[in-house]
Amino acid sequence: MSLPNCPKCNSEYVYQDQELLVCPECGHDWNPNEVEVDEDALFIKDANGTQLQDGDKVTLAKDLKVKGSSQVLKIGTKATIKRLVDGDHDLDCKVDGAGDMMLKSQFVKKA
Repeated sequence: MSLPNCPKCNSEYVYQDQELLVCPECGHDWNPNEVEVDEDALFIKDANGTQLQDGDKVTLAKDLKVKGSSQVLKIGTKATIKRLVDGDHDLDCKVDGAGDMMLKSQFVKKA
């Protein structure tokens, strides 16, 4: 039976200790039956607390003024999330009738 390489240092000298696998080189131990959670993944929620992902369709939850323009995005305007971003404006979206722009997740609801 061959054991997988260490996920931390990619060492091939992994051994089994009861239900855990242990790497003698870096000291990392893990349970191969548990699902690994990506700690670097962004967990962004909308105004209702629903988790958002790339490609989701959302609607605006309130009227928003577009900075640097006299344009106002009305409540209910639809948008598609292109990607999630770590920052103040955490959604990179394509807004219907307005083009590409960054939005804050607290002002949208998942459609």
